[in-house]
Amino acid sequence: MGDELMSVQTITQNFRQKVCDQVRVEAEGVDRYRVFTPFLFEDGDHLVVVLKLEEGRWVLSDEGHTFMHLTYDLDEKDLRSGSRQKIISNALAAFSVEDRNGELILSINNEQFGDALYSYVQALLKIFDISYLSRERVRSTFMDDVHDFVQEHIQKGHVHVDWHDPIHDPDSKYSADFMIESESGPILVYALSNDSRVSNATINLLMFEKWGLKFRSIGIFEDQEEINRKTLAKFTDVCEKQFSNLYGNKDRLLKYVQESGGMVTA
Repeated sequence: MGDELMSVQTITQNFRQKVCDQVRVEAEGVDRYRVFTPFLFEDGDHLVVVLKLEEGRWVLSDEGHTFMHLTYDLDEKDLRSGSRQKIISNALAAFSVEDRNGELILSINNEQFGDALYSYVQALLKIFDISYLSRERVRSTFMDDVHDFVQEHIQKGHVHVDWHDPIHDPDSKYSADFMIESESGPILVYALSNDSRVSNATINLLMFEKWGLKFRSIGIFEDQEEINRKTLAKFTDVCEKQFSNLYGNKDRLLKYVQESGGMVTA
């Protein structure tokens, strides 16, 4: 018992030397300790860090808390695709953290407890940054999310990105974010994150009408309520189907594409 206590004291001292003096370690069972640090998520909640012995090796674990915390505001599926997934993957790779079915694990090598804790805290904080992206980055994430969603759920070979009509518009002045091939003709899809993109989509659709093209059209908004009323009204006149946002309408969007003759995958 004395040796075990000395070992925990040594670990705690190493934590404090490498991270900060405010680190505390408290036993929570056999070979399991809760590590308290002064670091917080930006919403004020504490990081969850557990030190435990697994198959003869010490590891740090969040026991699934970080991803669970993120899903308070985000759909769990959205953490696994687009820019958010890239941010998470980069953070895990940079600090050698393993995602084990939602539990984030960092093995402690060569008794470098302090260095491991420092890296682990950095990884958790960087992952949580996806909840606090700047507005510009959120828009970038939205565009990536639409792209990933379309590519994932429409049959391969039936989606064309940045499509333009090669006959009427060889210089690609008027385009659609996506063209989905369907039995009833092209389905043109626009991802709409701001007034400018809505206005451009309106102009493009009007030009397609002028050329006499036969098509169906879909507008997917990041947040329809943020679009200027006059800009939205003009777009409504020329776009056949609109979705106020992506994240709450994925099933409806796929159903509409399928009913329009598009090839939807499971």
